[in-house]
Amino acid sequence: LVNIANGDARIALNALETAAYAFTPNADGQRLIDLETISDALQRRTPMYDKAGESHYDTISAFIKSVRGSSPDGALYWLARMIESGEDPLFIARRLVILASEDIGLAEPQALPVAMAAQQAVHFLGMPEGRIPLAEATVYLATAPKSNSAYAALNQAMRDVREQANEPVPLHLRNAVTGMMKDMGYGKDYKYSHDFKGHFAEQDYLPPSLKGRRYYQPSDEGAEREIGRRLKRWWGGKTGESAAQDPSGPASGDQDPDGSKD
Repeated sequence: LVNIANGDARIALNALETAAYAFTPNADGQRLIDLETISDALQRRTPMYDKAGESHYDTISAFIKSVRGSSPDGALYWLARMIESGEDPLFIARRLVILASEDIGLAEPQALPVAMAAQQAVHFLGMPEGRIPLAEATVYLATAPKSNSAYAALNQAMRDVREQANEPVPLHLRNAVTGMMKDMGYGKDYKYSHDFKGHFAEQDYLPPSLKGRRYYQPSDEGAEREIGRRLKRWWGGKTGESAAQDPSGPASGDQDPDGSKD
């Protein structure tokens, strides 16, 4: 019983109670319970997992790091641990959506649709069938090329917004909805991209103090390699100064942007 309960007294008592109610009393009114009847009642060994404690966070952390580290086997093992422990499958699906956005990103643009499809499938199917799309999405994400460039770029842009003065929107980027606004120069000298060859017109899109600042730096992984080539074709070497790297950002590690720990 101790082995089945992983040393957890609460699980042991619950197992004993489950076995007691699972079998009818004999002629003497006694319920004869042994390890075999307990195992039959539970039908499975309960993994060590406390949803309100450290093991919950350790397990999801191991799952996240396995996907990020491109280990489908490790990711599947920790996924199985969570499923067998009764974890909310939508919680797992939510982590997959975050992983697809944060750690795979534009290196594999299909990662996010796959993760979202898994979330919808879990919601539609429920469990136990919902475990199958979870496994499919887990393997897809673990074996996809990885890039956190969009995530890191937004963190750097948000840092500039917090730390620098909020300059007015440049006049050429403003929306001139009245004649007075046009007289004030709103929209003046704006270049409408579709009027130019290749649907691209070089102009400044940042406040003057950030002119030439570069936030998005595509990696050479997967589909992002072509994005880098396209940006180079448009902007050449005029992307200017890169924002200083801030790997922690407003949201890092295994925490959500709102600071809650998953």
